[in-house]
Amino acid sequence: MSEDATLDEFMRANPEENNRSEWNESKLEGLLSELLTGGRPTGGGLDEGEYISIGGTQVNSEGYIDLHDLVYIPEDYFEKVKETQLQKHDILVVKDGANTGDVAIAWESDDRIVTNEHLFTLRADSSINPPYLFYFLLSHRGWKQINGTITGSAQEGINRGFTGKVDVQYPQLSEQRKIATVLYTVDRAIEKTSELIEQLERVKQGTRQDLLTSGVSEEGRLRRSPESVPEEYSDERRWTVPESWELKELSEVCSIQVGYAFKSDWYQDEGSVRVLRGANVGYGEPDWSETKYLEPDRVSEYEEYRLEAGDLIIGMDRPYTSSGFKISRLSEDDVPSLLVQRVGRFVPEACDPGYLHVVLSDWRYQKQVLRRAQGMDIPHISQTDILSPKIPIPSLDEQKRIADRYFSILERIDCEENLLRKYKTLKQGLMQDLLSGTVRTTDANIEIPEGIA
Repeated sequence: MSEDATLDEFMRANPEENNRSEWNESKLEGLLSELLTGGRPTGGGLDEGEYISIGGTQVNSEGYIDLHDLVYIPEDYFEKVKETQLQKHDILVVKDGANTGDVAIAWESDDRIVTNEHLFTLRADSSINPPYLFYFLLSHRGWKQINGTITGSAQEGINRGFTGKVDVQYPQLSEQRKIATVLYTVDRAIEKTSELIEQLERVKQGTRQDLLTSGVSEEGRLRRSPESVPEEYSDERRWTVPESWELKELSEVCSIQVGYAFKSDWYQDEGSVRVLRGANVGYGEPDWSETKYLEPDRVSEYEEYRLEAGDLIIGMDRPYTSSGFKISRLSEDDVPSLLVQRVGRFVPEACDPGYLHVVLSDWRYQKQVLRRAQGMDIPHISQTDILSPKIPIPSLDEQKRIADRYFSILERIDCEENLLRKYKTLKQGLMQDLLSGTVRTTDANIEIPEGIA
């Protein structure tokens, strides 16, 4: 079951629902051959080296080991903690810190990596399939039990005794392997889709820079180099553009409409129209996780602040983080909504709206704004800060060609992100059904990959 098509066939087959009277139940401690924990050398780790020490920060909440922000250790200390070398199917559990109780699995061995004192390493015995045990502990049922063992107030954590408080339910080994295979297949689809999104994001960044440096010909081809570069435009803080283009202040081609200062007591939990506040401005698209509404009978008073699909919005209070500017482009799903004070809507007056989005997303524009507003720690930015920087202006036809090329990549990213969300939802549903015995795989024809067997 290594191909997406096989996963689809499994879902369509809808395996027969069954009871799980023949399933076993055991404390987690009774299913382990080893329970290990690591340490760290006196004085801390090294910035580089051959041997790596991982901890809680390398355990992803979705069950992956994420090798970032690595700490290296000297060889003599590595020999002291060598028993925690990462082995295939080791299950890691975070002991303390912000993500206490999170679990991950090592799908492959790595003799360069050991664990530090913030991780437990669980090694399953022969009575249970390690990937099945991992998915059980990753599931809501497993997570809830592990988190129920957290103790302490000043510094919460779990101790070695947690394995005696977690109950694990499991079928025969053959069915464990089938269940793990189904979930592993979804995980691989999630991993491949995530990698593709990362690749497309890199393509987007590079293509945007090329588009705003060289443009797109009438035949639709990306020019690989500018026609010529005026010397005064070659400063790295500004733009390198074809000679036929102009550089204009943003204020010459665009204005900003600032939202209305609604009274806070007008907001309700539900209503006919959402209000788009600074908290809702995200990177690329709005974030509606904290939504407020205007009373329905007041909406008609503020038609001039009604937002439309395609509008570009910028938050004017602390608009910048290490991820860049918070500038959102509204879709059909984001309207109707109303513009609120300290949030601005860009109003294109002499340029293509899509092209404006491309320019405003570029670091060369954003750095100019930051320089005018005196750095990243600014409490807010003004309309002057936003509209003063110069931007490149090709012909209107070329602006549209540039926007079309850029938005074709955004559409591809959006499709892959929707697919990723579907895979993650599918995984949660399958974990609920398969690990509880609600849906059985006993009669399903599933080929078990080597990584599971």
